[in-house]
Amino acid sequence: MRPEPETAALNRSGSSRPRCAERIGLARLTRAYEAGHDLRPLWQQLIAKLLDGTIEAGEGLDLSLIAQLLGDKEAGLAIQHAILSSHQLFRSPCAAKPPRLRVLALAAATDMGSNTPIEFLLEGSGIELTTLYVMPDIDWPDWLPDHDVAMVIASDSDDCRSALDKIAQAMTHWPRPLLNPPQRIGRLDRDKLYALLDGAEGLQIPPTACVAREPLEKLAQSKLALCDLLSGLAFPAIVRPRGSHAGRGLTKCEDATAIARYLGENPSEEFFISRFIDYRSADGLFRKYRLAFIDGKPYACHLAIADRWDIWYLNAQMAASDDRRCEEATFMQRFDSDFARRHRAALAELAGRIDLDYFTVDCAEAKDGSLLIFEADNTAIVHDMDRPDIFPYKVPQMRKVFDAFAAMLLRRSARPCEAAA
Repeated sequence: MRPEPETAALNRSGSSRPRCAERIGLARLTRAYEAGHDLRPLWQQLIAKLLDGTIEAGEGLDLSLIAQLLGDKEAGLAIQHAILSSHQLFRSPCAAKPPRLRVLALAAATDMGSNTPIEFLLEGSGIELTTLYVMPDIDWPDWLPDHDVAMVIASDSDDCRSALDKIAQAMTHWPRPLLNPPQRIGRLDRDKLYALLDGAEGLQIPPTACVAREPLEKLAQSKLALCDLLSGLAFPAIVRPRGSHAGRGLTKCEDATAIARYLGENPSEEFFISRFIDYRSADGLFRKYRLAFIDGKPYACHLAIADRWDIWYLNAQMAASDDRRCEEATFMQRFDSDFARRHRAALAELAGRIDLDYFTVDCAEAKDGSLLIFEADNTAIVHDMDRPDIFPYKVPQMRKVFDAFAAMLLRRSARPCEAAA
């Protein structure tokens, strides 16, 4: 699988090399959607081409993304499956020709939120991105496009496991530097993360277990106690379906009766359960931070402030509060000298234990001053789509994050001097 220049027409077997299909891509489509542009005319145009058999592979993948953005995940994944069954290589738009560096992303055939949204990190960088969707039932291509560095962008979700396993088998022979090894991504699920970080100095992470429905039903019937599921668990407890994100299916249960009520409303077969930790600040508000770690160094991405514990950035309604945005701006501007310095040892321990080239963390400051970890992920979105007239401080901060990511790729590439020139 040694990459060779794209200009040659045949691979070693003498058959035609697969071309990289061009696409609009996740970043541009999401940006248009969030800006209020109506994607339905493009959807109608592309669906007509799909139905009459004239759609190009890149257009088909864009159609899959549009369907998911418009709320029809099932249709989007069905379209994606049809496209990826015959074509797996896709090129995203690049701001420079020739590009200053070429990156090959190794993705899984999953929904739009379960691969690292790397396009947002590379927009405007002059770095060319080609994505290979690693399919469990389709052999590796005989030929790969020339690249300076590869990066695994599949997540630790169930529908990515086979892709991660396949990449792990191939990575020992990979001809270029390969970032975010799949074995380390496999340690990010909530229960595995607890086992990885438990006991780290300056960090706090609540005991977390992955539990099937049947033991929870026994818990609801008082036939089991929480500590029977995992030592250290206690009410109130946080329960969510395994694989859910952005608060979907998340609830706080005060007792076994609440568990029974929750199971009656949620048909999932597996759940994460953890102890609730009250992390509200002295003013009664909850603060949740998102950090990006790039080559071991933390960067501020956002601060969500709300009067509810089940907080993420969208439900915090930061755009409606001048005071909270002012606090977020201060957090970003003073991050290196304040937050990062205050938690220096904990952040270094976090980076060392997770040991990925790129990942994100959602966290809070606990009442005892430790860093409370909610989640570590390689697929959380890091972007600059917030309106600059409302969030002017985010543009320079996100530029700092994107520049750091590009610089890491240049450092880790096979040809750093040539690429930097």
